[in-house]
Amino acid sequence: MAKEIENVKLFDRWDLGGVEVRDPGLKRYIRVGGGMLPHSGGRHEHHRFGKAGVPITERLVNNMMRSGRCGGKKARAVNIVRSAFEIVHLRTGMNPVEVLVRAVENAAPCEDTTRVGYGGIVYRLAVDLAPQRRVDLALRFITEGARKMSFGNLKSIEECLADVLILASRGDGRSHAVQRRNEMERVALASR
Repeated sequence: MAKEIENVKLFDRWDLGGVEVRDPGLKRYIRVGGGMLPHSGGRHEHHRFGKAGVPITERLVNNMMRSGRCGGKKARAVNIVRSAFEIVHLRTGMNPVEVLVRAVENAAPCEDTTRVGYGGIVYRLAVDLAPQRRVDLALRFITEGARKMSFGNLKSIEECLADVLILASRGDGRSHAVQRRNEMERVALASR
């Protein structure tokens, strides 16, 4: 599998061989490999945890298609991610796939709250999150932050996505994704 990753370059530009997931809990759920384009054609849908095998760049593209201008338009979402990766490379000089992996690791919350009803009283209880849900929430926070930042702004969605990725990869509190993670964990801490 390592040889397979070494030969393939994302968008025929970014090498996937040297990118490694540092968070041991997320290692099985963040797949760095994949093809030249982030498009698997939905082959993961037949298995219960099939999306764990989808490359992280394709999952980012799929999250960019959530709502608004890119809703259901995968080619447009791929172009947005490709341009954002170019901007990330120009600003940081790093491999943008590695920046994406660091951003997901830093934006993934560890705890959340759930509603528990007991004797007619409903209260919140802190729970640990499954690794798959942590990755899902991190990607949602990243794309949500890019959309919110670009709305009513002169910056394009590509520049905003690049900004969110760079800030989240550094763990900066100005990033929407890191702010949402901290907020979720703060609420969970108060609910213990």
